[in-house]
Parts: sequence; C-alpha cells; structure tokens
Amino acid sequence: MMFKNLQAEQARKGMTNQEVADSIGINRNTYESKKKSGRFTVKEYQRLCLLFQSSFEYLFDMK
Repeated sequence: MMFKNLQAEQARKGMTNQEVADSIGINRNTYESKKKSGRFTVKEYQRLCLLFQSSFEYLFDMK
C-alpha cells in the first residue's frame, strides 16, 4: 500500500524521507516502513496533514 498523494506532496515540497520523518517526530526507517504499511499513529496522520496542508481524505486516498 503506497499512498500516491502522500508521495506526490512530499515530492512537490522537495522533501526527503529524512526531512518528513524529522518533521513528524519519527526516524527515517520508521517513516519509510509506515509509508508502505499505512500504519501511522493518529498523531502522525495529523502531523502529515498539517505538514502538507492537505486533508486526510486526499493525502491517504488509496484509489
């Protein structure tokens, strides 16, 4: 499960996995694993939505 909109927003902002991980308070390996599994915590989901100024529905759309 890869969230294409999350990936797109990260690329649009030119952020590395390390930068995103630092921004939401986890390490890079954990972020990369969670990006694949979708197993973020509620707090991490909230921080990602704020970071990318996007709604949960858009950022984590699986279509």
